[in-house]
Amino acid sequence: MAAIFVHVSDIHFGQERDHVVHIHDDVKKELVADAAEVIANLPSGVAQGILVTGDIAYSGKAEQYEAAGKWLDTLAEAIGCPIHRVQMIPGNHDLDRDKLSIGGGKLLDFIRAGGPAEYEKVISNDHDRATLFSRFEEYGRFCIGYNCGLDEEAKYATNLRIEVGPERWIRFVRLNSSLLCHGEERDDQPELVMGERQFVIPRHAGEENVVLAHHPLNWYKDAADVRQYVRSRARVFISGHEHNPKVNIDEVNEGCDVMMLAAGAAVPFRSNEIYTFTYNIIEFDWEDGTDSLVITIHPRAWNPAKTCFEADDKRLGGKDPRFTLGSPNFKKIGPAPAAPAKEADVGGGDAAAEPIVELVPAEGVEDSAGETAPMPRDIDGYELALLRFFRDLYESERLKILVELDALPAESNERMSQGLERRLFDWLAREGRLPEMISMIDRLIGERKERDA
Repeated sequence: MAAIFVHVSDIHFGQERDHVVHIHDDVKKELVADAAEVIANLPSGVAQGILVTGDIAYSGKAEQYEAAGKWLDTLAEAIGCPIHRVQMIPGNHDLDRDKLSIGGGKLLDFIRAGGPAEYEKVISNDHDRATLFSRFEEYGRFCIGYNCGLDEEAKYATNLRIEVGPERWIRFVRLNSSLLCHGEERDDQPELVMGERQFVIPRHAGEENVVLAHHPLNWYKDAADVRQYVRSRARVFISGHEHNPKVNIDEVNEGCDVMMLAAGAAVPFRSNEIYTFTYNIIEFDWEDGTDSLVITIHPRAWNPAKTCFEADDKRLGGKDPRFTLGSPNFKKIGPAPAAPAKEADVGGGDAAAEPIVELVPAEGVEDSAGETAPMPRDIDGYELALLRFFRDLYESERLKILVELDALPAESNERMSQGLERRLFDWLAREGRLPEMISMIDRLIGERKERDA
């Protein structure tokens, strides 16, 4: 029942200059082909999704995300997973620094001169928070279609979990470490702040958290506090940014481990002996004998002589890439039910079984009545329609759909935002009108193609 993900980081769409564009385009094509071949040779033959730990773009521009979306679609189709099954977080290159106002710069200076207290003071103010988030405008339009929208109050985000064993789940938790980035931040003199409202991540019996963040822990002023919560509440912490693949298993206490996994860059500016093109294929599995989360990493690196990706036997565990992590939250749910003998394999589960993937309500997100916002579930075509609505339509086209389907209350005076669009989209889905939305999406995209022909 292993859940398989292709993990890429620091793809940097838009960084290509001059002749380098041809090399980078070739690397991206080779990555897709290599991932397809490796996964086809695993027992299930398909992946459950893609993990992206930041720096999808190079400067946060719309055209960079348009190219990234096409490439992610190609990768997803090659590895056999739905094109919408992507978990992503932003990196420092996913913000558009051209959109930083003078006031926004003063807010960053105020936080850098202070620390967590000053950060919370700024983030608690709706207008100040919006000023900082405005630099993620294009990334926000891109990621919300993948159901990975940035939390509007700068909290953690989590809405996807996968069953890896009987009543044993992994839950992806997304953190935004890049909100305060300005282009010259350094790890030897940390200026970034994660913030308590974000790093106090959830803990659930039967679930182990897999945390995604762009910057490793040493980049934060509040690193000690972040580390304390990560060590006690996460089994895996996956980061990017430094372009240097490495893995370390920390024993928190007896029966409790945390994996710190740092990614390399899928497409650094150039490849050399120190930094080269790398990505990972990660298997999340369950071991019944120890009731533990098992991580198997298949690190892939560029061979410049053969100009292709190959197994990397030097990084991330090399030739022994299987890690068994003490998993206390699995044990809290009680003994696992025994698998029928005919289905049990060496690991205790059915290797060919398809893991259950479940969308869950985003924690901490409340509706106007103060209740947890309901979320459409088990609606055929919902996730793909969500991706196409936000990623593939212009703002005017989305508004046209909402108006024609009478989703906008006549008495509403609320300013249109991505958050409001998402709430209206979900309301229409719950009302059984998803087929109408899909039909309109098809029609509007078709009309646009005819005009552009």
